[in-house]
Amino acid sequence: MDFVAGCIGGAAGVLVGHPFDTVKVRLQVQSVDKPLYRGTFHCFQSIIRQESVTGLYKGIGSPMMGLTFINAIVFGVQGNTMRLLGQDTPTNQFVAGAAAGAIQCVICCPMELAKTRMQLQGTGEKKSSRRLYKNSLDCLVRIYRREGLWGINRGMLTTLIRETPGFGVYFLAYDVLTRSLGCEPDERYMIPKLLFAGGMAGIASWLSTYPVDVIKSRLQADGVGGVNQYSSIADCVRQSVRREGYMVFTRGLTSTLLRAFPVNAATFATVTLVLMYARRPEEGPKDCEPAPPDHHTQRQQQPSSL
Repeated sequence: MDFVAGCIGGAAGVLVGHPFDTVKVRLQVQSVDKPLYRGTFHCFQSIIRQESVTGLYKGIGSPMMGLTFINAIVFGVQGNTMRLLGQDTPTNQFVAGAAAGAIQCVICCPMELAKTRMQLQGTGEKKSSRRLYKNSLDCLVRIYRREGLWGINRGMLTTLIRETPGFGVYFLAYDVLTRSLGCEPDERYMIPKLLFAGGMAGIASWLSTYPVDVIKSRLQADGVGGVNQYSSIADCVRQSVRREGYMVFTRGLTSTLLRAFPVNAATFATVTLVLMYARRPEEGPKDCEPAPPDHHTQRQQQPSSL
């Protein structure tokens, strides 16, 4: 039941947060010489005006498809790691989260590659006449045929560098916050506290790894116009800093932080409601206690979906 609730909660998080993610990617990869957007809100307005509201949901099929597999990996690895470590401590939460984050990259990297390519397709056009990909699956198939396994795993190293500490920070921050706020079964404001802890943990996770996410997005978007700009991670960092300065690592940060809190709030609200209605009344609230390791397996983690 925890897995089912996590999947449903994660889907709610994707629906709420995907428009912010589209804006983030557009801002991260736009040309510094000919920028299309002046900032987060201008990007929102431009996409809706030029591509309609559906433009904000471009590429949503990819995270929806990968959601079940990512949840299965994250929840399974985190729970088993906590049981292996034996004690529910903040340090162990970080280690378990980092392990889960590292392993789920196998699914996360191709998923985010397809998402990024779909989000950039038909930029500024309501009805693109040059659609290269029909959907996320078609995108991955075409990339595989053209570039092989290396192609669909483009950005794997940067994804690993982002997800490993990012998941660790998320689990650590959430654990510390729930312990500090107090999440007792009979607490009147237990659910708002869980939502607040989840939202703030998501923000902390993104802040800890955001510069890596900028590089990952640029590497995965590289070659969309037919020309590859970067030969490696180091080359991408060098070119980006030389052309745009160190502020390049904050590109799209506003939309990311605006997305982080509501995504986690939607995820936690859905998970909590599913568990409360699916289980006996006297058992439901116990799943929100901060101490047992199983409680943490209910949380949707994905600093790509945070």
